[in-house]
Amino acid sequence: MKSEIFLTAIRNRNEIRFIYGTEEFFVEPYYLSKDKNGNKFLYGKLRSINEIKKFDYKFIANIRVISSRRFSPIIPIIPLSS
Repeated sequence: MKSEIFLTAIRNRNEIRFIYGTEEFFVEPYYLSKDKNGNKFLYGKLRSINEIKKFDYKFIANIRVISSRRFSPIIPIIPLSS
């Protein structure tokens, strides 16, 4: 169920809100992944900073899609050396 919610939010570029551990986060979800042990992770950008964070599925609860807040992905621009 969590995967479906996240995939829909990623596809529609909707911000999500969830409880992680004991804190509430507003996140622009980017990517779902599994590690070599089969543990799932969500990668997303927090509303307040320009940094991608990794969230472990087992600590995510009370997920809400904020359909009124859409986002455009931030693409890092790396200067080329000559």
